[in-house]
Amino acid sequence: MNLLRFSAAFLFLRIAAQAHVGSPDVYLQGKAGPYQLFVTVRPPLTIPGVAELEVRSETPGIRELRAVPLAMTGAGAKFAPIPDALNVSPKDPRFFTGSLWMMTSGSWQVRLTADGAQGQGILSVPVPSFARSSKTMQFGLGAILSVLGIFLIGGLVAMVGAASREAKLDPGTQPSPTNLRSGRNATIVATVVVLAIVFGGNYWWNSEARDYSTRIYKPLKMSASLQGNELLLEMKEPGWMQAKTIKQAEFRVFTRKMDDLVPDHGHIMHLYAIRQPGLDIIYHLHPEQRETGSFALQLPSMAAGHYRLYADIVHANGFPETLVTELDVPAITSRALAGDDAYASTNPWQQSSGNTFVFTLPDGYKMEWVRDSQPLAANRAMSFTFRLTKPDGSAPPDMGLYMGMLGHAAFVKTDGSVFAHIHPNGTASMAALMLASGDTSQPAQPMKMDMPGMDHNMPMTYALPNSVNFPYGFPSPGRYRIFVQMRHSDTVETGVFDAVVSK
Repeated sequence: MNLLRFSAAFLFLRIAAQAHVGSPDVYLQGKAGPYQLFVTVRPPLTIPGVAELEVRSETPGIRELRAVPLAMTGAGAKFAPIPDALNVSPKDPRFFTGSLWMMTSGSWQVRLTADGAQGQGILSVPVPSFARSSKTMQFGLGAILSVLGIFLIGGLVAMVGAASREAKLDPGTQPSPTNLRSGRNATIVATVVVLAIVFGGNYWWNSEARDYSTRIYKPLKMSASLQGNELLLEMKEPGWMQAKTIKQAEFRVFTRKMDDLVPDHGHIMHLYAIRQPGLDIIYHLHPEQRETGSFALQLPSMAAGHYRLYADIVHANGFPETLVTELDVPAITSRALAGDDAYASTNPWQQSSGNTFVFTLPDGYKMEWVRDSQPLAANRAMSFTFRLTKPDGSAPPDMGLYMGMLGHAAFVKTDGSVFAHIHPNGTASMAALMLASGDTSQPAQPMKMDMPGMDHNMPMTYALPNSVNFPYGFPSPGRYRIFVQMRHSDTVETGVFDAVVSK
């Protein structure tokens, strides 16, 4: 341990797990009144910390764009501080940037207010706020600070000893035995006092580090087991944001529970089961909650293999989580897919040559990734467009909504370090969006979090487009698979696309 590392507590952080596994940035497409905005929020690694904002207006005429962070629910949602004006790019009048402090962990929103030629509009962007990291000091910096610390400690002790030994002597006078003894005693006392201060400071720093480690986000743990053809999922609290470990002031702001889960476009849980290591088979399923922390699902017929399970849930305050576990599944002969279930099978990603643009579906329909041939880059906000066509290339006349949306997408890194479930509006859950845009003065009730009265399978009385857009940005370079679900008539189609992402 470096004796002086407590003096550099602000430096460097280690990435931890988070909701939307490995993909913390928030992307949203939405309207602030008459203005269509594409918003990117890059949350801070630590809390308190600074979030970075990027906003592109697809509508001309915005003169000023202001932003303010607010709690999603409670008193903090009522009393907004003075918003900050975002900076407009000198090269692009439709591009704005800025930064905002996120002060506590919990479910937050960034409220954007646009003023321009068409009047004023407001857009609220849900942002989960939590500490994601804790890094040790770099070895080189620690070594330098240790050497400097030893030099300073030695110099201070030597100064105290010299002052006690020689301060009262006339110039040129040699210290007497009494003076020498006084100097030695002062040196010993100074050494003990200084080392006590140093080790006391080190103890304080370690105590603060231990306290802070309890605030680093830990997702709910999930275990999976099979009883015949029934999948059982059990959630467990790993000890994040608990009253006994968190200072009372912060604990009052946010606590996590397991009995407050709310529907998100019709389901309490969205479960992706992806066969490893080839990512060649995927199921999008929806287990039912039996009791607090317990879910069950009668599995459809499944191919045998080792599956990684990603379970998306949303708390009543709009805070989303993605729970991850793994399960070995034998070949299952069971029910057919039903309702909002979705499935796809393709070649392992290792057999792909790289980027793929067209996926042929089992019924002859095709799904196309509409994009140019430019290389994909990490940490760049993009709009991903996918189009569904009939075997003859025409648009299906019977396009429908899939769980109330034009489509769903899952972006998965082949090494398992990234999973993001994306909607046409972006990374935010529908439950959080509805909470942010509605009355946030009281905690939301579970039955009010989904679209009231929505029948997710209702026939449309007007023609829907056969394409869907997803705002997202790859968080890191590497190989990805993108799973896209769209619906026509009673058929849920799942397209599979490969992507190679550079730095």
